[in-house]
Amino acid sequence: MTNLLFRFSTALFIVTVFIGFSGICLASDVGKRYPSEKTTWVDPVTKKTLTVLTKSAFNDQKPYQTHETWTADGKWIIFRSNRSGRGNQIFVVNEQSGDIVQLTDDESLDSASMNLSRKEMKMFYMRGSSQKSLRQLVELNLAKLLPDVTAGTVKNPMEYERIIVTLPSDGKSSGFALDADESRLYWGNVLREPSPEFLETEKVEKKKKPRHADPSVSDGYTSRLSAIDIKTGTISTILDLNFRIGHVQANPWVPGEVFYCHETGGDAPQRIRSVKTDGTNNCVVYWETPDEWVTHEVVSAPDEMMFILSGNEARLREKPCGIAVVNLRTKQMELLGQTSEIFWHCNGLPKNHRAVGDTHKGSIFVINRETGERIRLTTGHPMKPDHTHPIFSPDGLRILIQSGILNEGKTLDLMTINVP
Repeated sequence: MTNLLFRFSTALFIVTVFIGFSGICLASDVGKRYPSEKTTWVDPVTKKTLTVLTKSAFNDQKPYQTHETWTADGKWIIFRSNRSGRGNQIFVVNEQSGDIVQLTDDESLDSASMNLSRKEMKMFYMRGSSQKSLRQLVELNLAKLLPDVTAGTVKNPMEYERIIVTLPSDGKSSGFALDADESRLYWGNVLREPSPEFLETEKVEKKKKPRHADPSVSDGYTSRLSAIDIKTGTISTILDLNFRIGHVQANPWVPGEVFYCHETGGDAPQRIRSVKTDGTNNCVVYWETPDEWVTHEVVSAPDEMMFILSGNEARLREKPCGIAVVNLRTKQMELLGQTSEIFWHCNGLPKNHRAVGDTHKGSIFVINRETGERIRLTTGHPMKPDHTHPIFSPDGLRILIQSGILNEGKTLDLMTINVP
């Protein structure tokens, strides 16, 4: 009996030590520092100098231009990258020093869900999936993590995390957005996709319908727009929808105002929608006519939304197209301009009276909204493996893009260029 107890105790000790060493071997890379890759590149056509913040064989992608990209202190730019070897993880790069820091190390991470606070050094993101593990909404405290990285005293990743809520496992997430007062996160979730039978029928019926049919007609999807209380984790439904929801974004200046779109992967019946947090005032932001294709909308001021009236087909260029702005209160629309290269994405800020847009040919133009002047800042960026998605810095002095120009369109690097 004594001998048996001794062998059991010995075995337990070995297992404990093994687990301990395994924990060391599987240590997290949260807080890992990467050397600066910062350099410059001169556009051979425009002769303007761009600051290259990431330059590697890895794919580095900024958030979509509808979401915050600079940390609240204005020093770091957030991006997702496959440079860690564990799928896409979230990183930040210091705009001045070029230092790169890894913020997450989780193979179940949804790196596209990252949302930066505009008021505090915090980030929100989702990890897990309904297929593999619990979906959790996480708050990451950058105010604690980044100083610890600098001091070389990074602790267990859980020291910097707060689990806001475990999300329902049904459906497929289609985006998060942080409210202006940062009390809520808005969440788009596709609950049901159309059946093969529906799609086959729709393919036939689509030929009979006008391009801009009744927007209330179902496209076979069921979606839900929800609000999540960041403090308590309470989830409340704002809207249930009979189409595929996409491009969820919040007005950064007006609390309680959320935007979403009818996502089709192409031309929607009526694309841009807005609603209040309590579900009231649900409406189409800009009513499209049959000869218009609206896409890539972004809130550009407290009372306006900027979007693209697409000119990607010859028939669309027979009418006015390009970067447009609609007043969210009066619904009046203004067309800012178009180029022969055809605008694709846009962004704007109220403080610098400028708009920026990329084109199908990979140029970046800035438009002076007071004079109408259009300046091509840089050109020749391959619109692959993704588009450049330009966005103004919070102070309006720089434009950030993701570009494949240094890697022949194989991977993306982050670059900034000064606003003239």
